[in-house]
Amino acid sequence: MAGSSVLTLGQWLGGPDDVKVESDFPSTSRTYAYNFAKNISSWTFKLDYQTVVVNSIAYTRDGSPNFADSEVIGFFPMGTVNTATYIRVMNTGTGLVNVTHPGGLYPGSILPDARANIPLLVMGFTWTDNSTPVQTNTHRVAKILAWEPEVTPGTPTTMTNYSSVVVG
Repeated sequence: MAGSSVLTLGQWLGGPDDVKVESDFPSTSRTYAYNFAKNISSWTFKLDYQTVVVNSIAYTRDGSPNFADSEVIGFFPMGTVNTATYIRVMNTGTGLVNVTHPGGLYPGSILPDARANIPLLVMGFTWTDNSTPVQTNTHRVAKILAWEPEVTPGTPTTMTNYSSVVVG
């Protein structure tokens, strides 16, 4: 796309400092435990997601992803996960909450051993408390999606619900 520019991953996320990054298969479901250490009886919760596609990901010598030169080249529509099914308040008085990121949220193609056009599923867990003024916070987890046998091999950028990013 001559004459256009794309966003870095940090620009897309609004700053990657508070984002946990993992590698996962699209079918993997994972539960995270949160301990707010206070009464959360009047809090509300939301879990949403969006898959973005980055042009490439570099890795450090220890195998950690380095997104310094990664650019978001496209995205898929945002979705919301059913709160009643996937967010479980375990103890209202002490603030224990289990949040499950379900598998199957990205149904698109992935190239085996992809070095370009890599889908990242970004999950956002948002909570709103009952303070004055009301505080809203979001914890984000970015999952580098890897090909697995159940996934159709292919480039995410050819999917019908894919949108390219053009800024400038």
